[in-house]
Amino acid sequence: MNNQKVELLSPAGNLEKLKIAIKYGADAVYAGASHFSLRIRAGKEFTFETFKEGIDYAHARGKKVYATINGFPFNSQIELLKKHIATMAALKPDGFIVAAPGVVKLCREIAPEIDIHLSTQANVLNYLDAQVFWDMGVKRIVVAREISLKDVVEIKKHLPDMEIEIFVHGSMCFAYSGRCLVSAVQMGRVPNRGSCANDCRFEYTLYAANEDHSTLFRLEEEPGVGTYIFNSKDMNLASHIKEILDSGAVDSLKIEGRTKSPYYAAVTAKAYREAIDDYYAGKFEADKYQKELYTTKNRGFTDAYLIHRPFEKTDSQNHDYALSKGSYEVTGLVTQDEEHFLCKYKVYPNEDIEIFTPMGEELVECENEIGKIFKKDGIYYINFKKILTETNKELESVHSGNVNKIKLPGTLPYLTMFRVENIDGTIVE
Repeated sequence: MNNQKVELLSPAGNLEKLKIAIKYGADAVYAGASHFSLRIRAGKEFTFETFKEGIDYAHARGKKVYATINGFPFNSQIELLKKHIATMAALKPDGFIVAAPGVVKLCREIAPEIDIHLSTQANVLNYLDAQVFWDMGVKRIVVAREISLKDVVEIKKHLPDMEIEIFVHGSMCFAYSGRCLVSAVQMGRVPNRGSCANDCRFEYTLYAANEDHSTLFRLEEEPGVGTYIFNSKDMNLASHIKEILDSGAVDSLKIEGRTKSPYYAAVTAKAYREAIDDYYAGKFEADKYQKELYTTKNRGFTDAYLIHRPFEKTDSQNHDYALSKGSYEVTGLVTQDEEHFLCKYKVYPNEDIEIFTPMGEELVECENEIGKIFKKDGIYYINFKKILTETNKELESVHSGNVNKIKLPGTLPYLTMFRVENIDGTIVE
């Protein structure tokens, strides 16, 4: 049994989401800068300067940052990659997440002081492959998402000093550990170099071919409707945290989603933080954490393949739609001065809006001419009598396009969120 408390690792698509993940319960975050990070959209959100700011923010709070360099470079990129590794090493992250064996070797040569974590893109499923990378100097392996918990235990038994990280939440790929070429063929966007177009989410039309008779028949579930034959549901293993931690083989629980919303970063960090803490406190409740997770935008959830093998699964695909749907919409985000918020959706006077806070925060109820903060049925709400900008201009309502800071009736913790129920649940993340 691993006696050290498991790490909760959250995605950080930009500096704001890095701070949110940490404030809402993550022990560590992973992020990248540039096209070597396997998430081009997220990588562009960070400059080297803001990445350093994020590292400093995390370290000041006793948290860690792992830098993603897990793309698959072409020969023409090797010299640029060498410079990138040196630049990232100078920022002093707590580890590099790397996929290609050659890049592992390069990181060891250029920045031997930085721990190497092997990306899930390397598809490690057994202790033989794990041993090869351990011998190369890899400290931690992010195992393939197709692995079983039984095989994770077996790897740990053979390599007890190697850290093992598993994905527990987030988008799934229809290809093996994300090694997909469909986007490259159809869209010219190479998935394994960070620019996947998510072609597996597209609607497809199916045809049945009979080569003997040279016939081709279109298959339709309904007239004019295709099917989402490749579209996986999202992974959700929150209800299985006890089984995972009981194994004693896992050192880090990883949440996918660098390109997802700040709200997703907050909710997933807080829900899994609670699940982990409850486990160590001896009060784990398998279904308790799902209520919050279902408020995030998702394509439906599956517990994937860690607990059950692929051939045992019948609920891993969503053939009906590809949109991410959730039950709540974020309306506001509290600013760093803790006296204002920025509107993220829409806010009207005289409506009760739920307050969603970072971990461990206690709120103070209050009421004045601006509004009130109050508790009802164990949940905190905010209600605005007036919507005032920081320059005291009164507005009838405020919407997401408005960049003005809006006054709060009392102070609230930085990065606190306001949320309202999303009645139709169809807003895309």
